[in-house]
Amino acid sequence: MKILYIATSFPEPSKGATIYTDLAEALHKAGHEITVAVSEQPRNKKHTEMKNERGFEVLRIVTGNYYDVGYIEKGLTTLKIPILMRTGIRKYLGNRKFDLVLFESPPVTNSGIVTWSKKQFNCMSYLMLKDIFPQNAADLGILKPRGVLFHFFKAQEKKLYKAADCIGCMSQANRQYLINENIWLDPNKIELFPNTKKLSDIVESVDRSIRREFGIPDNSCVFLFGGNMGRPQYMELLCRAVKALKSEPGCFFLFIGRGTDRFKLENTIRENHIPNAMVLENLPRADYEQITRESDVGLIVLDPRFSIPNFPSRILSYMEYGKPVLAATDRVSDIKDLIEAAKCGEWVWSGDEEAFINRIRSLAAEPGRSVKGMNGRKYIKEHFTVERSVSILEDAWQKIQRRV
Repeated sequence: MKILYIATSFPEPSKGATIYTDLAEALHKAGHEITVAVSEQPRNKKHTEMKNERGFEVLRIVTGNYYDVGYIEKGLTTLKIPILMRTGIRKYLGNRKFDLVLFESPPVTNSGIVTWSKKQFNCMSYLMLKDIFPQNAADLGILKPRGVLFHFFKAQEKKLYKAADCIGCMSQANRQYLINENIWLDPNKIELFPNTKKLSDIVESVDRSIRREFGIPDNSCVFLFGGNMGRPQYMELLCRAVKALKSEPGCFFLFIGRGTDRFKLENTIRENHIPNAMVLENLPRADYEQITRESDVGLIVLDPRFSIPNFPSRILSYMEYGKPVLAATDRVSDIKDLIEAAKCGEWVWSGDEEAFINRIRSLAAEPGRSVKGMNGRKYIKEHFTVERSVSILEDAWQKIQRRV
């Protein structure tokens, strides 16, 4: 296949990897011709340019700042992205031929650029659905369910689903939610497309260099939270947990990443003089991988008010490095089913603060927690390698062709 991948985030090789770069590399390795067109933030790049990265062409189109900004700027950028992306694709790729447009959500406003690309290149499209918006924003009180903005984005969401010839959902609960809430959609074009990952060969490490660098005691159980720290990740629960466990010498909390609510953790740790918790900016890829190896438990937290079944991809990194998982989420997410099936950790409802804190204490003291971690490593190798995603896309392409 000749694939045009319209991406929202696609870091340069020197800045790390994501499930999206893993997928693109795997498609390229499988013999498919892939070209990536990605929205780039002005803070990172001044001019649009196309160059070879990871063995294939990547077109970086400067649009607007989307991450670590306020809701107004993020909203304006969301509206600008389709217009500026279309301009860039027409200029640099207008004379190319493609068989498939691969794209993701968020943002929900990409229907225009996808519909245009399908006509421009006379090809089909596949949506990797990673976020169900605007309902998630309504769940968190960011949008009013009967407000003008909510209805505007609901219309955009419908256009997005219509633009896709096939929709891939992260989990079975995610797929069923989409079918139940969009009865006008053909369920035959909605399928399971789980988050997958290119796995590293090295799992364990006896090296404690990162612990020494940041003054983390060798004998403490390190609970790692890596990734975005925004409203969905429910920083309030983590703030209450580190306050409650500030005198527990056997626990250490390490938070790595950025996000709009990161300041809540920083303020809590500083104002309460918490000695066993630390917040770090995004680390270089090699350092983050090393601290993951040196950590003991991976944390996943989601707001308990969610009515949509989210499925955070960060669980894959914890499982990849053989770390047991402690997930505190809403009740509709089926991530708890994965943890139970893989026997790789513990799950609690994120509305139960006491239960979350008690699970932290019990995992810190559990001598057999490494067994749960290795269960996760085994499970991801059997079910969530990136080659599975390639096979799903190849099969979907064949099904789309037959429908046409």
